[in-house]
Amino acid sequence: MAGRPLIGVTGPDGRLVVAWWASCLAIWLAGGRALRLTPSGYLKHSHDRLQGLIIGGGDDIDPSLYGGHDDGRAPIDPERDRFEIDMIEHALHTRLPLLGICRGAQLINVVLGGSLYGDIRGLRRRTSNFRTPLPRKTALTAHPGVLHRVLGSNRWRINSLHHQAIERLGQGLVVAARDLDNFVQAVECEQGRLILGVQWHPEYLPYLAVQRRLFRHLIDCARASTPESLDDD
Repeated sequence: MAGRPLIGVTGPDGRLVVAWWASCLAIWLAGGRALRLTPSGYLKHSHDRLQGLIIGGGDDIDPSLYGGHDDGRAPIDPERDRFEIDMIEHALHTRLPLLGICRGAQLINVVLGGSLYGDIRGLRRRTSNFRTPLPRKTALTAHPGVLHRVLGSNRWRINSLHHQAIERLGQGLVVAARDLDNFVQAVECEQGRLILGVQWHPEYLPYLAVQRRLFRHLIDCARASTPESLDDD
């Protein structure tokens, strides 16, 4: 394992979900090793020294966290919300490289003071609401920053498994990519730190070179970062 930085990957309690295994593989292929972190299990890893953090996808974020309305139809996981908010704040405080995937991108935005569209399905005009892990949609560069440099393209294919999206940006974030309906597909830190959130699921697209570059960049940044344990102040 020498030379492979340890990357924490958050997720829900319970069974090992497909997203975990997909993220674990993507991290390994990029040169790192993954550590699963969940609300009930992360304390046993409190002394493990991370060099990067991925906030994974999953259930909707509790609307009360960003001033939204809960109609009771979408599943939420308040315990996971609290846990991942703590993890994001830890990464921000310790300057760990941070990547948010789908829900994770949305939660980073909320932690930084932004808000979300609770349901964008009725707002789409040019793209379908059909959810698929396959790359059936398009993302377009919106800012010539980190994401554009890493992916090396002005447009690329993405998948779509969400019905929430970023509305008002959190403090210090800029929009890095949008889709054909102009919804935010990626955000990044405007000050150069690796704080990156993508609305799609790159862990399900390891067969696309452009998607593998996201994980390689995370690992490159992780190698240059100071290892931090979860119980560090």
